[in-house]
Amino acid sequence: MTGESGRTKFMDDLAGMAGGAFSVLQGIRSEAEQMAKSQAEAMVRKLDLVKREELDAAMEVARRAREQAEALEERIAALEHRLAELEAGLESSPED
Repeated sequence: MTGESGRTKFMDDLAGMAGGAFSVLQGIRSEAEQMAKSQAEAMVRKLDLVKREELDAAMEVARRAREQAEALEERIAALEHRLAELEAGLESSPED
């Protein structure tokens, strides 16, 4: 019984050490990820890069501005066409 009891205690101790090692490894992994993230953010700031959210917002503003410009171009073309029709009507009307 002493042999088996000793073996069980050894296995329990080994499992405890493995669990502790696993916890330490998780902590190291988490710390390494945080350090990598911090360094990446510092590099982004140093390189003066924009975040994806900021780029998406700027692209949306540009899309709306382009749509408004296209709508204004259509209105101007319609007004120019109407003006040309009016001028043509004035030129063809008999003078008094």
